[in-house]
Amino acid sequence: MVVATPIGNLGDLSRRALELLASADAVYCEDTRHSRTLFSAHNFSSKGRLHALHEHNEASQCEEIVRRVEGGQVVVLISDAGTPGISDPGVRVVAAVAAAGLRVSTAPGPSAVVAALSISGLPTERFCMEGFVPRKAGERQALYDLWAKEERTVVFYESPQRVQQTMSELSRRFPERRVVLGRELTKLHEEILRGSVAEVSASLASRDMLGECVVVLEGAAPTSAPDADAVEAALRDQLGRGASVRDAVNEVVAALGVVHRETYELALRLRSESAN
Repeated sequence: MVVATPIGNLGDLSRRALELLASADAVYCEDTRHSRTLFSAHNFSSKGRLHALHEHNEASQCEEIVRRVEGGQVVVLISDAGTPGISDPGVRVVAAVAAAGLRVSTAPGPSAVVAALSISGLPTERFCMEGFVPRKAGERQALYDLWAKEERTVVFYESPQRVQQTMSELSRRFPERRVVLGRELTKLHEEILRGSVAEVSASLASRDMLGECVVVLEGAAPTSAPDADAVEAALRDQLGRGASVRDAVNEVVAALGVVHRETYELALRLRSESAN
């Protein structure tokens, strides 16, 4: 049973989640010390029922959890905050239990992703979740390249130590896009920053940040697909400059955002025509 726990405010724990935590035979959690605090707050006994499950031991715990479920035990999976498996451990366990033909269910509830989206005021019909932004500069830039054409709303997590740098980088790439930054969501010192990427980045420049952050970034403006004549003209130009078919196609695909396969087929036809 996947159970969502509060991302800050303990009052957000649902009645069903409370019942499951009180009655479960075993509760697997990221940090037993953290979860004991949650149990103590609700006067639940944690003795002998809490088991650590984190990124370093999740794979090795799957077999044990499957055995427990096969034996008829009620097994609950929680994370330190929010919904397990969403940028937290849990995916492997759920996959293993399901693969064994056993029932996996959920007591849904708090999620920092949904919480931030719901108050962002940005489009929510289509969005993508990116987890934490990579630490390596090259990987971050590659991700930003994808976001340059991503029309869906983008949600990602960031640590307080790195959020200023990340927002500064984004302000150089997408200064005019709207963004909402949620800090300490549902907690006493919750803070919501709204504005353009450039404005929010500037507001962070001279302050110390505390607490995990969730960032909701506006997607790219929709672009109309270039017509067939424009694609053909671009290919003719590249081929006329002496580019190979492969290089010409790569240049046109990157510049116009068209489908690689169709562009390649057109380039082959154009080269064949010029050879005759």
